[in-house]
Amino acid sequence: GPKAEEILERGLKVKEYELWKESFSKTGNFGFGITEHIDLGIKYDPSIGIYGMDFYAVMGRKGMRVASKKRKRGRVGYPHKVTSEDTMKWFKQKYDGILNTGKPINKSHGYRGKGKKGKR
Repeated sequence: GPKAEEILERGLKVKEYELWKESFSKTGNFGFGITEHIDLGIKYDPSIGIYGMDFYAVMGRKGMRVASKKRKRGRVGYPHKVTSEDTMKWFKQKYDGILNTGKPINKSHGYRGKGKKGKR
């Protein structure tokens, strides 16, 4: 709905409308994360602190329910399914977004060497 689109818009604004191509799944869904929730415009509360948020958008076309309903179930044809290319095109067109190539760097994990479990 409109509220979800507004929240997604705020999250993309924090990411400066830049996403990695690896953020898009084969089925056309995409996700990204932000490190601080106060970037969304939410007021800081010292009792809560600062926390990150993950966004995940599930894309679909009208008529996708026929595959999941109980009565008179049907199949969704391949041309009707949403692909990652469709979603990337939609993202570029709707939000004037930028797609980065390569692997995203996970900054939360430091160097993971052999440590204590090396040769003994």
